[in-house]
Amino acid sequence: METGFSQASGMSSEPTSSASQQSPASPPSPGSLHLPESRRARDRSPSPMRYLIPSPLPTRRTRTFSATVRASEGPIYKGVCKCFCRSKGHGFITPADGGPDIFVHISDIEGEYVPVAGDEVTYKMCTIPPKNEKLQAVEVVITHLAPGTKHETWSGHVVSP
Repeated sequence: METGFSQASGMSSEPTSSASQQSPASPPSPGSLHLPESRRARDRSPSPMRYLIPSPLPTRRTRTFSATVRASEGPIYKGVCKCFCRSKGHGFITPADGGPDIFVHISDIEGEYVPVAGDEVTYKMCTIPPKNEKLQAVEVVITHLAPGTKHETWSGHVVSP
């Protein structure tokens, strides 16, 4: 039985070491597997817990009703979109009156355009649980599109300047 295995491994175009020759009953080691160049082996599989743990990002859907009411009754602020990543689903707004940047989630953006850096926006503010120390922009509306930049609608249509 061993001679058949060594003959089969001797036919491959790549040299094999004696350490890679194993009995047929044992599983092959990951280093001895030959994957195509286009496929990379993953270091580890994703954690199954990642699908069970809710996202720590506060969204319109996970916000409590009382927090939504408090935010909607608050004053309207002005600012400029500092950055927004559609694939991640969040970004930051720089307040017009100065101060630290304010977090904005994709679910809190009103209107048909995806915000880009430089867009002027109006928003209301809400605290971020669990400690309620940081602020989040809610009911974000783009008031002026940044001049000279391409804008995209949520459906994927690109609008050139």
